Amino acid sequence: MPELQRLRADHAPAVLAFELANRTYFAASISDRGDEFFEQFTDRHAALLADQDAGIGAFYVLVAEDGAVLGRFNLTFTEDGAAEVGYRVAEDVAGHGVATATVRELCRLAAVRHGLRTLRAATSRENAASQQVLAKSGFTPAGPADPAHLGGKPGTWYQRDLAVG
Repeated sequence: MPELQRLRADHAPAVLAFELANRTYFAASISDRGDEFFEQFTDRHAALLADQDAGIGAFYVLVAEDGAVLGRFNLTFTEDGAAEVGYRVAEDVAGHGVATATVRELCRLAAVRHGLRTLRAATSRENAASQQVLAKSGFTPAGPADPAHLGGKPGTWYQRDLAVG
């Protein structure tokens, strides 16, 4: 059974393998991270951990029993009690409810572990799969997203208010 784990330094090799193995798949629906991302991966991973330690965000990976990363799920804290959600799942588990189940769990953690009240996520208009994940996870459309936020693609912000308790 896959487990959602808080990002740690020892996840780096599995996260890099996940990103490399799914690069073409991701680029079909979201902007490619570019060669520089992979060339500087070690530094970027360390920077994420530093941001997490500084309370700027909370970063999670969905880890299979064999240690492989099946997905990344991020909370980037914005204003008081709010965060932006970002996620991506491996091609071989896409379409099987993994993203929806894990985004729901991330919402639960956002409320109980991080004390958040509101989550926002942006997706391009052409990314129907992400729109479905957000809708099934209790997010509702909240207005247009700046294309600059979505790699130049038009899109929509989705929002979910969290009930703590």
